[in-house]
Amino acid sequence: MRTRAGRPIAPCIEGLTAKQTTINSVMKWKELIEEVAAVGVGGDSDQPVTGVEYDSRKVRPGSVFVAMKGGSTDGNRYVDKAIAAGALGIITDSAPTFDHLLVFQAGLPLLEVEHGRRALAQASAAFFGHPETRLAATGITGTNGKTTTAFLLEALLNAAARTTVLVGTIEYHVAGEVRPSVHTTPESRDLFELMAEGAARGATELVTEVSSHALDQGRATGVNFDVAVFTNLTRDHLDYHGTMEKYFAAKRLLFDGTVYPAPRVAVINAHDPRSERLATAASRAGAEVRTFGIGVGDWRAASHSLTPGGAVLELQTPAGSAKVTSRLAGEVNILNLLAALTAAHARGVPFEQLIESVPSLKPVPGRFQPVDAGQPFTVIVDYAHTDDALRNLTALARQMTAQSGGRVITVFGCGGDRDRTKRPRMGQAAGAGSGFVVATSDNPRTEEPLAILAEIEPGLKSSGVQYCIEPDRTTGIGLALKAAKAGDVVLIAGKGHEKEQIIGFTTIPFDDAEVALSALAELGYGKGQ
Repeated sequence: MRTRAGRPIAPCIEGLTAKQTTINSVMKWKELIEEVAAVGVGGDSDQPVTGVEYDSRKVRPGSVFVAMKGGSTDGNRYVDKAIAAGALGIITDSAPTFDHLLVFQAGLPLLEVEHGRRALAQASAAFFGHPETRLAATGITGTNGKTTTAFLLEALLNAAARTTVLVGTIEYHVAGEVRPSVHTTPESRDLFELMAEGAARGATELVTEVSSHALDQGRATGVNFDVAVFTNLTRDHLDYHGTMEKYFAAKRLLFDGTVYPAPRVAVINAHDPRSERLATAASRAGAEVRTFGIGVGDWRAASHSLTPGGAVLELQTPAGSAKVTSRLAGEVNILNLLAALTAAHARGVPFEQLIESVPSLKPVPGRFQPVDAGQPFTVIVDYAHTDDALRNLTALARQMTAQSGGRVITVFGCGGDRDRTKRPRMGQAAGAGSGFVVATSDNPRTEEPLAILAEIEPGLKSSGVQYCIEPDRTTGIGLALKAAKAGDVVLIAGKGHEKEQIIGFTTIPFDDAEVALSALAELGYGKGQ
């Protein structure tokens, strides 16, 4: 059993005490801060700690408030509100500029720390009874495929009678209970709470998507990943990272042991151009490296054939070989499946059991999700929101139309207040893979929709595709469906599972699949079915 800091990584749920699986309701301030790396401390309290919070709006009497600098705001600005709400004590990462008088006048203890998010993780782990010691964690990072790989891995673990906590983009799962997702990777306090609830219900596995933002900001602090998965790296999030190299450096943190403990096993996509660099970094940090791919890698599809309902592949691995049938369509889903199989085996699921489970694996909501109202053409909703994802999506659609002779019709947009450099590339990718494109709004946020579309249009023009510009997404989806004929494939890309659209500072209900069904009904499909 591999250990770090004296704590077991492998799950062991027999003989758990209440403290190990639930909130420590008798913890005092002094006990809590013993587990937090500090640069200064003052004061004490005999009152029990009732919570750890980083959002002043959630502070209740007895809460410890962690005032930390964030990406969009600074929690140190809200200490007065936390005190007014009944905070028991304050932890701050801004001691030189912090208004100490506020705390001293309130008679509260204060802890000064260098890293706010690290302190939040340490305090949260202590308060929630160290649930990270009860769950074996698998972290999945990459530009595309994180969500599908996470869902598939959870399904494989569940089929092996493992109880899981899943944290990701679409939703959270806590020992079978489905909850709405707030962030792809939540703040450590929220993650520890989910883990504690899961452990209390018998969960032994954590499967979580780990975004580059979370890795860079330290939101994954305190979780020792037993297995780490790298799906791929394509251009995205440069509005945050600035360069592809910095983007890669953030992803690499999950593997190289420089900020987070290196995983026991690193699962890496052999096709990615940076795979060798990542494998070398992981290996040097002490991780066992397992690669996957189509025709390459330790776990590989030696051959495969795509079918209307999925794929058939000849699987070759160090653990054995087998022919398997998958219900997930396209080569990109073969890679997602291989990643999940490799990770599940690394978590101790026998090869034979994995093979038995593959045929029952279901497609993930919003990931190549069909919309069927009895129409003579195919409608697919997918989360593809990068140029690489659009290329993969349209390539799969072209394979589907090869027999019918139909064309690929793509509806897509680009999010506002995000990386502007990818907009013409997404236009070019959509145009190159389609016979007709409707460029529309995604989540324009505070940008003018027509301004976003103007930056997409050069890529469309360079591809030579027939296209139209329609800033209203509902209208755009309707135009695409009205243009479709028998044998065509209509791709509605960009939002996938999302149920909302952000326009300005307003969020409105919006579900691509529901909008498509309504448009199809207006065209006469689905009535009376």
